[in-house]
Amino acid sequence: MFEFCADPSTLDTFPWFACYLTNGVHMLFYQSFLTVLTLLAITAPVALAFGFVGAAASRSHILPISWMGKLYTSMVRGVPDIAFFLFFVIALDQALEWVNHQIQCPDWDEPIRQGANFVVCQAAKIPLSSAPQWVHEVYNYFIAVFTFSIVFGAFAANVLFGAMRAVPRAQLETAEAYGMTRRQTFWRILVPQMWIYALPGLSNLWMILIKATPLLFLLGVEDIVYWARELGGSRTSQYAYPHPDWRLWYFLALLVFYLGFTRVSEVVLARITRRLSHGQATAGGDTQRKAAA
Repeated sequence: MFEFCADPSTLDTFPWFACYLTNGVHMLFYQSFLTVLTLLAITAPVALAFGFVGAAASRSHILPISWMGKLYTSMVRGVPDIAFFLFFVIALDQALEWVNHQIQCPDWDEPIRQGANFVVCQAAKIPLSSAPQWVHEVYNYFIAVFTFSIVFGAFAANVLFGAMRAVPRAQLETAEAYGMTRRQTFWRILVPQMWIYALPGLSNLWMILIKATPLLFLLGVEDIVYWARELGGSRTSQYAYPHPDWRLWYFLALLVFYLGFTRVSEVVLARITRRLSHGQATAGGDTQRKAAA
């Protein structure tokens, strides 16, 4: 980045670190923080949407829909996260390629399952082998995001289902007594009031999601854990910036990042809780009423 970085071996300590921390590889490291934040920004609302649909399905009076909602919640929550991540990413990738294979290569006469190998025609590959590298990276990233959303959506469904049941039954009966339909009662009475009961569980789920982001490293995405390990490892004289094993310092930087981000999340969630507690028959709402009296 700087002109004096042409020959790192001639630099003093401060210029050396200035060049080292601004080289191209470190820029990828800094970019990986954006990768993690983007994952959180996309996964949180998508997982919440999955959770809402799962919770609404679980309380449905139509038995097949109720069974599907409860099966989704129980099946995903009953499998260790890492096992589900590693299985679902491979299964989803192969399912997409199998469907594309049926469309692109209907005359294929060889078995797709050949022992331990999964073989489809080249035209059915997703993405194509000839696609640029960034296409492969974006594809892997969104497969990972979708997997995160499925897993955390199941946990969110359980939280929202409990929150729906926590809304006082008397309020729902009052709405029905005023002539509201079941759909109107659900959207106008139940949904607006359930969030205050769901927020503690959703807050905890958000913290767990933050801590789960290093699993991107296991899914083949070059996240902050990947780059911290790569950059922190020992570098010999064959590298432009040789240094001993600095992984401790890189992972310490990740520790500070996660602790700082968690603290910011706690402040934001506390403000949301105070806002949602206004006028509610909860401990938070009672505290606000006593303070205003």
